Amino acid sequence: MLERLRRLMPTPESVAANRWLRWMGPSLLHPRLWHLSRRGVAMGAAVGVFFAFITPVAQIPMSAAVSVVLRCNVPTAVVATLVNTPPTFAPVYYGAWKVGSWVLGTSADDADRPALLAGDAAGAAATAALTAGIPSAHASPAAPQRPWWQRWAETLREVGKPLLLGTVIFAVGFSLLAYGLVNGVWHWRVRSRRRSRLQHGRVR
Repeated sequence: MLERLRRLMPTPESVAANRWLRWMGPSLLHPRLWHLSRRGVAMGAAVGVFFAFITPVAQIPMSAAVSVVLRCNVPTAVVATLVNTPPTFAPVYYGAWKVGSWVLGTSADDADRPALLAGDAAGAAATAALTAGIPSAHASPAAPQRPWWQRWAETLREVGKPLLLGTVIFAVGFSLLAYGLVNGVWHWRVRSRRRSRLQHGRVR
């Protein structure tokens, strides 16, 4: 299992060369941050998944920085951020908005959903268009185009507390799930190998 993980993980050199991570310098290359231990990998997965859901930007540098502080596995944290990428932003944040609205007891009528949080192709296209600064079908052709970050801020104000609460629930819930899954699989593999060695010894 460890060999499979090593093949999947980025190397220290590739991570240190990343333009978003160079500012950490030698602290990023501490051996403990690259050691494949149960706790380190489980914590790294939890950190990466947390930042994958809590923010759509700067996921990798933030997860790597927190991994350095918590002394957990950096490559696992970096890879775990890939559970939520630009193609999935629209459905994920739409789902977070719905969950947050349900928890707060506010209306989450699909007829009133913001275009950027729509869980369909049109919503995803609008999200990609705004990020790229390209006019979409949801924008008024006569309206002057503002920077994409201003439009994102306007959308965040529009959905407000439900989106914020939903993303926190998703980030905490899925990071705890990732931590538990890694621990569970690790324990299962260790017990399986131990049983296999014991059975092999009895056969001899």
